[in-house]
Amino acid sequence: MDETGLLLTASAVVLITVLFVRYISKVEHKAVKVLLDWFPAILFAYVIPAAFTHVFNIDLSKVLLHDLSKSLIIPFTILTVMSALSFKQLKIVGVKPIIVFGVGSLVIATLPVLLVLTFGLLNPANYDLLIAEGYWKGLPPIVGGWIGGSTSQLVLKELAETPESLFLSILVLDNILVNIWTILMFQFIKRSDRLNKAWGIDAKFPIVEPPELSGSASKGTINAITLGTILAIMGLTYFIHMSFLMSVVALSIVGLVLGNVIKAWNHKLVLRMAGFSIVLIMAILGLKLNFTNLSLPVNLVILVLIWLVLHFVFMLFTAKLLKVNIAWVAIGSMANLGGISTAPAVTSAYKPELMPHAIVLAILSMVTGTSWGMLTIYLFGLMG
Repeated sequence: MDETGLLLTASAVVLITVLFVRYISKVEHKAVKVLLDWFPAILFAYVIPAAFTHVFNIDLSKVLLHDLSKSLIIPFTILTVMSALSFKQLKIVGVKPIIVFGVGSLVIATLPVLLVLTFGLLNPANYDLLIAEGYWKGLPPIVGGWIGGSTSQLVLKELAETPESLFLSILVLDNILVNIWTILMFQFIKRSDRLNKAWGIDAKFPIVEPPELSGSASKGTINAITLGTILAIMGLTYFIHMSFLMSVVALSIVGLVLGNVIKAWNHKLVLRMAGFSIVLIMAILGLKLNFTNLSLPVNLVILVLIWLVLHFVFMLFTAKLLKVNIAWVAIGSMANLGGISTAPAVTSAYKPELMPHAIVLAILSMVTGTSWGMLTIYLFGLMG
């Protein structure tokens, strides 16, 4: 098959995959919902194209779509996600809960480096495995996945140059751990008042309504401004030659400015666009995957488990130190690890009126994940 035929085949596979993922994510059947609880729809976006190339023994790892994804689709996703955060919304959460949440993010970003050093001191073979053999490259996408979600995970995969087989193994491990963690946080938040009482912490929450959007522009005008600005900036970036890292940084800053300076900005619309492009990126990545190399060393799995537990311990200690309601530990942890869907779900098991607070933290997580992951990569770079 010539290059044009391969490109058309790859495009068809990606299109069918994206349509399937969008369809199955909206199915209300009980069995499908149970399946998606343990195998998220977005993981299908990665596995279906890989299964196609494996079954038909066709190599689609070098088609033009991969270059387009890195040069256009990922930058677009960064811009839309970053522009989804309004600083005004952070006022409804408060300083102390944000500190607890931030400590959780800091631990996620820095602890893997310390754990790799510790594992290396215990056994030099661990250091060789994680550093010399490059398994550390699977850890930055975990940082991105836990803090920032799929967008950060995909960006950090590119920045860390994570091999496809390692990336899929990390995705599977990450998915299993997050599902188990969600169940544990559901149970923890229901019992958080016991710890509040034992530690003498005031469990009251100041419920503050989120600020209303200002301006009298119609929805159509707001959408036109939002879409027009996004397209204009993407057009500019096409003509300005920057490295992938520089484009990530620049578009992150521009996105934050857009979401907070332009009053007529549709934050929900840019989030929906980002969600679609994430599925598209995953489907294109799946074209590169080789199932034959799906495995992880036991030591790496143990390291990730210790990492996850210590993230919670540090957040718990911070909440106790600040005398802030222990429920924020579960909410902040899920905002870090679970994101915009599971954070409010866990929160609703404690106080449904706090769900907007959880969503704000989840959005904050989404827009900071890439930065934290870049810190992780930098720290690992110092070890090399």
